[in-house]
Amino acid sequence: MEGKIVKGIAGFYYVHVAGDSTYECKAKGIFRNQKIKPSVGDNVQITVLDEAEKTGNIERILPRKNIMIRPAVVNVDQALVIFAAADPRPNFNLLDRFLIMMQYQNVPAAICFNKTDLADMRELNEFAEVYRACGYRIVRTSAGERQGLEELKDVLAHKTSAVAGPSGVGKSSLINCLQNEVQMETGEISRKIARGRHTTRHSQIIPVCGDTYITDTPGFSTLDLFGIEKEELKHFYPEFAEYEPYCRFGGCSHIGEPDCGIKEALARGKISKMRYENYRLFYEELKQAKKY
Repeated sequence: MEGKIVKGIAGFYYVHVAGDSTYECKAKGIFRNQKIKPSVGDNVQITVLDEAEKTGNIERILPRKNIMIRPAVVNVDQALVIFAAADPRPNFNLLDRFLIMMQYQNVPAAICFNKTDLADMRELNEFAEVYRACGYRIVRTSAGERQGLEELKDVLAHKTSAVAGPSGVGKSSLINCLQNEVQMETGEISRKIARGRHTTRHSQIIPVCGDTYITDTPGFSTLDLFGIEKEELKHFYPEFAEYEPYCRFGGCSHIGEPDCGIKEALARGKISKMRYENYRLFYEELKQAKKY
């Protein structure tokens, strides 16, 4: 029998299979010997030990499409990065870190600004346009007012999406709005694997409908740009590409060199000052990290 790992806690893996059944499984010792650990999102083959109790063993982990390190999940089609439009005001430094790490892991990203009912719409339009100009799809929602949910569903449709963002932005409320539309799909899973205080500490996958899944992940207040060299950082800013041919030096870092196409575009208002300042901060962070 094949299914998808939707949650893992303390050595137990909860595998969702066709028919909306969820089996509590242990991984066979062979995985430890091979130094392979099942992950949320893995497609697996299981053997049922007790049909009545819905228990089983994971026999095989099927080939993975990709592996995300943070949030920790595999076989993801896209990331939906959720930030509040207000209360709290968006932390754009953290947002840019998320976007860079998604690109680094070759996972396309869309951005959702939630709590739009609390936002200054002029300000919201301004910073939404900054990221839209960089090529990101922007969704505006209000979980409290149930606004923007249809567009959000359209973004999620037919994909497995890692839903990530800091704490306090209404991420869980949005996911609950989506679940309310498909109680028959998620009710049994919620009853079987609910663990109270654990539910926001671990990644878990929630079937929404058909082939649409969302992966709820723990909230983050910080995010390190691990694995990236400072010379690579510029490649994670898609808005730089148009202006880099105008740099005098081929290996221009866009920091201190003269005749820099990026800095000239910045001066003309073609590149967001906020985004560029974060670039400078990240570049220095990576430069300092290299020393140690």
